[in-house]
Amino acid sequence: MAAAPPSYCFVAFPPCSKDGLVVFGKNSARPRDEVQEVVYFAAAEHDPGSKVECTYIEIEQVPKTHAVVLSRPSWLWGAEMGANEHGVCVANEAVVTREPASESEALLGMDLVRLGLERGATAKEALDVIVALLEEHGQGGNYYEDGSSCHTFQSAFLIVDRNEAWVLETSGKYWAAEKITEGVKCICNQLSLTTKIDAEHPELRNYVKSQGWWNGDSDFNFSEVFSLADDHLACCSGRESLEKQGGDVSAQAMIDVLRDKDSGVCVDSESFLTTASIVSVLPQDPSFPCIHYFTGTPDPSRSIFKPFIFVDDVKLVPKVQSPSFGNDDPAKKIPRFQEKPDRRHELYKAHEWARSLLENDQVRAKLMRIMLDLEKQGLEAMEDILSRTEILDPAEVVDLFYDCVDTELKFFK
Repeated sequence: MAAAPPSYCFVAFPPCSKDGLVVFGKNSARPRDEVQEVVYFAAAEHDPGSKVECTYIEIEQVPKTHAVVLSRPSWLWGAEMGANEHGVCVANEAVVTREPASESEALLGMDLVRLGLERGATAKEALDVIVALLEEHGQGGNYYEDGSSCHTFQSAFLIVDRNEAWVLETSGKYWAAEKITEGVKCICNQLSLTTKIDAEHPELRNYVKSQGWWNGDSDFNFSEVFSLADDHLACCSGRESLEKQGGDVSAQAMIDVLRDKDSGVCVDSESFLTTASIVSVLPQDPSFPCIHYFTGTPDPSRSIFKPFIFVDDVKLVPKVQSPSFGNDDPAKKIPRFQEKPDRRHELYKAHEWARSLLENDQVRAKLMRIMLDLEKQGLEAMEDILSRTEILDPAEVVDLFYDCVDTELKFFK
């Protein structure tokens, strides 16, 4: 059985977070050579009876989908993490349970991330979307772009909006969820739900009793029932760092946690690498915009978090988008993954070039100072936006992500 990538995902609510903000963050650990891109899809209306082609299967489309911005492995349809125009953020974690994940092609956990964002205007709506699709279509299929082996996992999710978060953990079509409204929460590639369950599959407890996993007399503990052996320990890496901030968890504090290699939150191992990261700041006051910071490149300790805000005239940023191969993509042909095309986007290539320079200590220190100064300018500009009382002019923010990527590329060249 394959080991799940050691990704970490966090949310901080008041009173732990700063200035009435909800702060969300995730590191996406994936195979080291996988390219992750940042893509935007506008809100759209769809004809009755239309279908949507996900990574492996086609499902029914809904009449209207919300605008979304996604960070995703470039070979698949779904996303590791992202946000929508209503201030909903969703991230996926691959988990292993005592019930083997299906190799049959169905919806991937990453597909469910995108579907939840496209169809849910609140965290609870996104949760309801995901569990309904899980019931109807199931989950399964290869999580990696690998033609030699099928890597299958169950899914866990952190679903967040301005008011609440839901931790959703699944095994097959069965699921349980916990509602979070204050403090700090961390999830990773291990089950973490215990006896505090605020919503669940209606047949969950009958199912586990029929399997002999729970006798019905003791308290129902989701992670104990579904985990292998003692593999249901709390994901605490990085959580203590956020809790020590007291009431001052900010975007910068979350970025610092995601960059921490000593704690293991920033993954850089023989098999896995943090291939992309996100931090989102969701003001509880709906008159202020949500701000989402994406790296679009591997290893947050050497990547810049670039700000994105939903406005009417969002520009596509091709420099962080991988090339499209259409129907000739080896991920779409049967049998799949017989070839591995070059999916690197322009910013990814620039970071590869810069990485060779970072082997020199003096050059690395100089480059990191310049990069962090650029990032600081973006963070300060976003803090200024969140402190304003007048109506925000979309023209001021529409090019922020684009300009930051362009500056980053010029810097590397």
